[in-house]
Amino acid sequence: MKKFADLTEREILAMAIASEEEDNRVYMMFADDLRERYPATAQTFERMAEVEAGHRDKLTALYKDRFGPNLVPIRKSDVRSFVRRPPVWLTRNLSLNTIRNETEAREIEAEKFYAKAATQSRDPAIRKLLLDLARDEQAHEQIAINLERKLETGAAGKEEVETRRRMFILEYIQPGLVGLMDGSVSTLAPLFAAAFATHNNWQTFLVGLAASLGAGISMGFAEALADDGELSGRGSPLVRGIVCGLMTTAGGLGHSLPYLVPDALPNAFLIATGIAGVIVFFELWIIAYIRARYMQTPFFKAALQIVVGGAIVLATGILIGAS
Repeated sequence: MKKFADLTEREILAMAIASEEEDNRVYMMFADDLRERYPATAQTFERMAEVEAGHRDKLTALYKDRFGPNLVPIRKSDVRSFVRRPPVWLTRNLSLNTIRNETEAREIEAEKFYAKAATQSRDPAIRKLLLDLARDEQAHEQIAINLERKLETGAAGKEEVETRRRMFILEYIQPGLVGLMDGSVSTLAPLFAAAFATHNNWQTFLVGLAASLGAGISMGFAEALADDGELSGRGSPLVRGIVCGLMTTAGGLGHSLPYLVPDALPNAFLIATGIAGVIVFFELWIIAYIRARYMQTPFFKAALQIVVGGAIVLATGILIGAS
């Protein structure tokens, strides 16, 4: 690997050409990925790709004038100063935050590269072009911000806001809600059956812990393998699986943790069961609120469905355990 300080002007120009070509392709990949979900933002990245193509053409013209048509085969990965980043642009259905963070990192790196390279150049024309490109890259992020502000003030921008909200619901709220409902409701029967069968807090907690973790793993895999998000537009299957699995586990652990009350305490079973019952009450109402808030279900209808269903499962577990 070469040190940045050891690069010749020819190598600097060749690496700059390769970098601008890469940025152009990456931004076009972002535009393609965003076109269906966020068409207005896709236009922003198309514009940025055009700017990068213009930079590449200027650099190429100057390179050919100074050194001929044959480009030196050197890239950022051949120079010690550059940080290697994972190729996120090869992933489909990236979040806007991920894309914008990657874009910002690339623009900052390009600006610093041109500014530093300009200090090493002795050729006035090369130095001037590098300084001009440094200023362009510094302003590139602001160009994107201005374009997004302009687009967001129109109908296209409002559509993107609504699309972003739907994507958030599909990728986070929906799998999280499914997991929370499953973890909170499905674990009621085995937990309270164990509680009323044994009247032993520690044994009950172990049953609740096993049921919660088992349900979390099962639901996580089921959600992640349900679909890859390509056709359904539900986002990353890995994210959905993790969210669903964690919320399933949390839903079950919520009313299992009270059974950590030591059995040696007086009325330990009644205390733990009372706390667990209060937690179950709040869990069910939280689920009803989320359904009303994000799934457009009338609150009282959601509450009735969840509370009645939870009560039936709870009663089933108690009856089995007490029998």
